[in-house]
Amino acid sequence: MAEPNLVHSIRIDDKRCVGCVACMKICPTKAIRLRNRKARINYERCIDCGGCLRVCPHGAVVPVTTLPSDLDRFKYKIAMPSPVIYSQFGANVMPNEILAVLKEIGFDHVYDQALACEMISIAIEEYLDENKSPRPIISSTCPVVVRLIQRLFPSLCKNILPLEPPREIAAKNLRAEIAREQNIAPEQIGIIDITACSAKMVSISHPETMERSHLDGAIPVRKIYNEAMMRLKRRNPVFLTQTHTSGIGIGWAIEGGEIRGLKHANSVAVSGVLNTIRILEDVDSGRLKNIEYLECLICPDGCVGGPLTVENRFIAKSIILRMIRQFGGKKRVNANMVKDLYHKNFFSFKWAVEPKPFPPLDKNRNAAIKKLELKEELIRKLPRTDCGVCGAPDCQTLADDIVRGEARLEDCIYISCHLLDDAKKTGENKK
Repeated sequence: MAEPNLVHSIRIDDKRCVGCVACMKICPTKAIRLRNRKARINYERCIDCGGCLRVCPHGAVVPVTTLPSDLDRFKYKIAMPSPVIYSQFGANVMPNEILAVLKEIGFDHVYDQALACEMISIAIEEYLDENKSPRPIISSTCPVVVRLIQRLFPSLCKNILPLEPPREIAAKNLRAEIAREQNIAPEQIGIIDITACSAKMVSISHPETMERSHLDGAIPVRKIYNEAMMRLKRRNPVFLTQTHTSGIGIGWAIEGGEIRGLKHANSVAVSGVLNTIRILEDVDSGRLKNIEYLECLICPDGCVGGPLTVENRFIAKSIILRMIRQFGGKKRVNANMVKDLYHKNFFSFKWAVEPKPFPPLDKNRNAAIKKLELKEELIRKLPRTDCGVCGAPDCQTLADDIVRGEARLEDCIYISCHLLDDAKKTGENKK
């Protein structure tokens, strides 16, 4: 298995791992194995969903994100928080207060990413109006969903919305604007996503649809939470309800937030790994061609359920819903300006998302067929209890590992016990 690198955003801390298999059982792409009583990630299969990070009871799954020291190389630092941040500090803390505190903790400028969410809502409407097929168009906002489609549903890559997500659009616009205003070289500006999602680091270090991301790093919400909360508590109570964005942009933090801002009523939103896989299976089979737009978010309830948040996701969702009502459903960005940028391809991918299916059993077709036959034979021999004691999540995956040369049949405790019994009987018969 490959060693972790910037292509992936999680790693296993062997000192904390006790081999409990919680991560192995939750992984949707069967990318985790147990070897020598320690979890190991097969990075060829990992899509960085963060499920293992969320369920590990021992803190052994560690996110790989930007460190505060990494920001020292920039002359001018910009924080660009995801709308999910507004759900993390309690119902009585307003967005403007949170943005102000972020600036206090070491950033030169703070940009409300919710504004870019509003812009993308208008750009999506333009795209749907001008492109009538294929259907449904699938949101490109969640980087894990994009990777999931590349791996498990490669034929659906053509359905992915070819517009960059709000974080990239905001960073693209900001870099040029700040460089001009502050008379600073663009490369001296560090734009950092304050995020609930470890996969954002992968989309920044290895973007799928452009040569280089417009962002320079990602810091978890939980890393800035304590300092931000202390500063919020020390501030005089502020009862501002004014913010630059509306409920449309803030709503992107939860499931359904993206489609809430669309005029196209025939749209569907789902969240969570299993729900996302199920609906993509329906799309792949051609059963959902009457749906115009599909919003898929890998985390339960949307970004508020991200593995790098602090607040209970149900409380966080309640806070966002309250803010949506409070700030209203009318977009505050200039629609004509956004449409003009759209037609100038300001929001567009540089190139399309390419399929990246899992490697075959063998590059040689004839050899792959023989290995498939061997795999089916092995599955018939295995008990199909899917206990996980062998170090693989289920018997079918163990059979796959065996034909790839990454495991042995004797790794199955049932098979090894059976062989041991046979050996004992053979020994007794000889006596």
